[in-house]
Amino acid sequence: MAEVMTNDSAFVRAKAVLPGGVNSPVRAFGSVGGSPISLVSARGAYVTDVEGREYVDLVGAWGPAILGHAHPGVVAAVQDAAAKGLGFGASTPGETVLAETVIARVGSLVEKIRLVSTGTEATMTAIRLARGATGRDLLVKFAGHYHGHSDGLLAEAGSGLATLGIPGSAGVPAAIAAQTIVIGYNDLDAVRALFAARGSEIAAVIVEAAAANMGVVPPDKGFNAELTRVAHQHGALVILDEVLTGFRVSPAGWWGLDRSYLPDLVTYGKVIGGGLPLAALGGRVELMDLLAPLGPVYQAGTLSGNPVAVAAGLATFAATDAGVYAALDAAATGISSALSVALSAEGVEHTIQRAGSLFSMAFLPSAPRNYDQVRAQQAFRYPPFFHAMLDAGVSLPPSVYEAWFVSAAHDDEAVGRIIEALPLAAKAAAAARE
Repeated sequence: MAEVMTNDSAFVRAKAVLPGGVNSPVRAFGSVGGSPISLVSARGAYVTDVEGREYVDLVGAWGPAILGHAHPGVVAAVQDAAAKGLGFGASTPGETVLAETVIARVGSLVEKIRLVSTGTEATMTAIRLARGATGRDLLVKFAGHYHGHSDGLLAEAGSGLATLGIPGSAGVPAAIAAQTIVIGYNDLDAVRALFAARGSEIAAVIVEAAAANMGVVPPDKGFNAELTRVAHQHGALVILDEVLTGFRVSPAGWWGLDRSYLPDLVTYGKVIGGGLPLAALGGRVELMDLLAPLGPVYQAGTLSGNPVAVAAGLATFAATDAGVYAALDAAATGISSALSVALSAEGVEHTIQRAGSLFSMAFLPSAPRNYDQVRAQQAFRYPPFFHAMLDAGVSLPPSVYEAWFVSAAHDDEAVGRIIEALPLAAKAAAAARE
């Protein structure tokens, strides 16, 4: 008789051969407890686990599934591209078209694009490029902002580090960590003071366009613009990280919602690859042409511009029209409003924060503006809330420090199932004890 696999047995088997049983830490359910669900298929707004159970999905592959899972147009494009070859290690017409498509969406923000395979690779390359362009070493980042797992970016990072309560990472040399200065988010006084003291040493500031890896914490009005002004005043560059927000919160990302400033470099991921490994960095010509083979800043990748991933990205862009963005906003509004109503009905202290269609909740009496405030919340209320939703057939991000993702496939039925599950989950959160 064939073995009947369960989520528990799948996790036990995985732990024997994968560190922690996973290939990315947050998937291990470390902050919510229990065995993670092991997924075997997904379509539209739904995912299915090894036990055959279906869930309404609010993880969305951590962002790429803007159209919903296994969108027919994207799947067809991938199948067609794969039939012609999985990779060539050479240039293809598709990667040029994808770069043209991105540039057309963001206008003056980007003049040239370099395709890479992951968001970590995009931010790492952008920082190297900024250092090469300025001849300076220091990097400034904000506490709670996550820009991938390269050595210099793990100081006080959000996302999985926040979930696991890890302040940084073993294996990062002190000399490398010392090249990154971390300051509080939404604190322009700290920005001005730092640049006044060390502005001539700073190569770049890297900032999430809207923070979404410590829960969603949007920038204060005018923050990104003033940050850019101060950095430029001192000859430093600004790297705008749109790996999560890019092409999800508007056709031109978060920057498309506020064009009052012009960063120097931008990083993209998630949506740009349509669910396959693809990311990018872009900027003006004189900076981008410093990359090899034209300039002295080296970057390379065997899988960069992979034709199958490029096809998925192009098909996603082709289907992501104004109607898709309207659907995302409507679903996010419906779910987040119902979430607040359910928690309020049980007397649970909370705030809901949004950046476009991205949203999250924090168990706090007022909206957090920085990482310290986010970490002060009653996070112990999230695990029972999470498991109550999971038991009701709704898959949430397994950490209170992650954003919730909707898709264009979250129709009235899918949204209705989520809303129906909220009251019992709110009761579980209310009953939680630290």
